[in-house]
Amino acid sequence: MKYTVITGASSGIGLEAAKAFSKLGKNLILIARRKERLDQLKQAIVSEFPDLEVIVKVADLSQRESVLTLYADLKKYVIETWINNAGLGYYHTVAKQDLDKVGQMLQLNVEALTLLSTLYVTDYENVENTQLINLSSAGGYKNVPNAVTYCATKFYVSAFTEGLALELQAKGAPLKVKVLAPAATETEFAQIANGSQSYDYTEAFSTFHTAKEMAQFLIELYLSPKVVGHVDRDTFTFTLSDPLFDHYQTGMKNM
Repeated sequence: MKYTVITGASSGIGLEAAKAFSKLGKNLILIARRKERLDQLKQAIVSEFPDLEVIVKVADLSQRESVLTLYADLKKYVIETWINNAGLGYYHTVAKQDLDKVGQMLQLNVEALTLLSTLYVTDYENVENTQLINLSSAGGYKNVPNAVTYCATKFYVSAFTEGLALELQAKGAPLKVKVLAPAATETEFAQIANGSQSYDYTEAFSTFHTAKEMAQFLIELYLSPKVVGHVDRDTFTFTLSDPLFDHYQTGMKNM
């Protein structure tokens, strides 16, 4: 039995990604804090695809011990794809940021993703037909007003993931590492990031994607040999490409 792991699977892109991968016949390990929502998603998938195994794991990935405990618990499974989708947005001017919220965002967007990526690469870099996909943002390639700290966390995700992909390519490792960078996507994300339950995408954006559309872009990236799946924040077009950041070529002296 092989599994696809999706963090942040209780809503938004993670939920739709779980449905999309189930259509590819993938057994799933779904991770989030909200067990009731995970159970509902599991029921929906299994009712449509009764031959699939769907495992639910409840974890708060903003807590380091929870991250390490989760991965240790999953060591018994063969994981062919790991998708780090869980993330937190927080839009505010730097001078007026809530430090507790900033700390939680850094723990989830940067530390948890880095720890889980590192643990997965350590175990699977030499395993054929495996993938690690990290969720960044269009704001991980271009700063967004009033979201400097959030964008900085996503710049980290983009740079870390692109660099890791090139590192493994240079080693000839079979594990493929990729990054998906959505632009505005209609999920709970903006309500949380802006601290407004009444946030309306149709008022804030002339164009945006649905979570289901982004899940399909994720599938395109999964099936592609390219490293980056990127949504242009101005045109909302989706493109697959090689790494977008400038990288020193392999073999150059350490800087």
